[in-house]
This record gives sequence, structure tokens and C-alpha cells, in this order.
Amino acid sequence: MSWLEEDVTTLAICWRVERRDGVGLGLTAHDRDLVIEGNVYRAAPGMTPSAIRRGDASAADTMDVTGALTSGAITEADLVAGRWDGARVAVFAVDWTDTANRVPLGGGTIGAVETANGGFTAELRGPGAALDAAGCETTSAECRADLGDPRCRVAMAGRCRIVRVTAADEEVLTVDSAEPVANGWGGGRLRWLDGANSGMEEVIAASSGTEVMLAAIPRFAVAADDRAELVEGCDKSIATCAARFANAANFRGEPYLPGIDLLTRYGAS
Repeated sequence: MSWLEEDVTTLAICWRVERRDGVGLGLTAHDRDLVIEGNVYRAAPGMTPSAIRRGDASAADTMDVTGALTSGAITEADLVAGRWDGARVAVFAVDWTDTANRVPLGGGTIGAVETANGGFTAELRGPGAALDAAGCETTSAECRADLGDPRCRVAMAGRCRIVRVTAADEEVLTVDSAEPVANGWGGGRLRWLDGANSGMEEVIAASSGTEVMLAAIPRFAVAADDRAELVEGCDKSIATCAARFANAANFRGEPYLPGIDLLTRYGAS
């Protein structure tokens, strides 16, 4: 007889959460910690799942999970800053008397997060949520690929650099290394390697010499000597693609396609 069919229930719900920066966390709805395959699943903060809502093949599977905010595990500052956005989640039921007995219940990524009254509620979006994305791309004058991705194919070796912040004024950073070319970091990414923002990424709006302007103010205060990885960017124009990267053959845009303003271009003729 299966352990799920016994008269006395020994079932506990567990969650394995892995953030995009590699941090992993095990949680359980049981009243004490559980050790499963060498990983500790903490009973605090307690996690209370809703029912899993499953639809037909074209609908997204969703679940809400509610828990307490604690300084050691999940903090309000980290949730608001987005550290848990897009984190991968695996949900399973386990026999707490014999953790080798497990039943997978689902998985996905963390979507919308709300905080209130010392607790939080997070939406877990299943694989079916990917069906909500657009089925095809729309035409654009700018390239739709990201620099270095499989469609762009520009080699990124040598286009990343580790720098140290020497000064910070809101979204403007001064670093100890100059850009490789004019506005070389513009459109690229910055990933914090240490400091209060460690593991988080920023979009770079523009750069000039040793100054880097971010698209938004970092979530936490930046201190002098904080290290970051800068990844070169691209303004996604055909001119830059051809002249700077010699990659016009892989340009993913339609710069010469007539737009809706075609008729109005000749109004003065």
C-alpha cells in the first residue's frame, strides 16, 4: 500500500526555490525542518500554498504561496528589489517520516509578488505561462537580437570587463576603467559582484569615458570599491552592426522596410 493511502497522514509540502543569481532555498509547510537529499528545508518562514489551478493544454498552471518575511530567509527589501523575480520553483509532497517518498506537484517561476502585514504572497507560474508570449515578432528598424545571443552571434570574449566603482551619484557611476569605444557600454548590462546589490543586474543607458549611466537607480546604495561586471552593449542600428561589429549578415531588423509614414514623406514634392 502506498504511503499516501495510509490511515495516518505523514504528508508535508516542500518548496525548492533557486534564484537567478544561484542562491537556493528549501522551505516546507511542516512544523519542523526536514533534510532531503542533504538539503535542509526550513519550517520558518512557514509556507502556505493555495490549490494548484490547472487548465486545458493551452492554459497556464498557477499557484499562490503565502509566507512570513524573516531577516534570515526572505526579506521585504529583497522582494521589492526583485531578487526573487523569475526564480525557479519546484513543489513536491514528501513523507516526513521517510523523505525518500516524494511526489512532484509542479514547478515554474515566481511571477507577481505582494507584501503586506509582515508577510508576502507570490504567484507561481507554470510552464504553460510561456504560451502568453507573442507568437511571432513584429518588424522593426532596430535589431531584435541581443548582442552576443545565438541570433546575433557576435563573440563576447573580450567584451566583458570587471571594474571597481570609484564614485556613485544615483544612477551615474564612475568606474576605474574606460569604455572600449565611444558609448561602448551603452545598451549593455552591469552585474554587481559584491556590495549590497550583489547578484543583481542593471541596464546601462549610456557611457562616456569612465562614467556609466544606468537606466535606473540601483535598488540598494552603491559604495566605493564595489565591484561589477560590465558587458558591452549595442544601439541595435544597422550602421553600428556593420561598422563596429562587422555583423550585418546577422542583423535582425528591417531598417529599409517602408513604414506607415511612407505616403507622408513626399508631401512637399
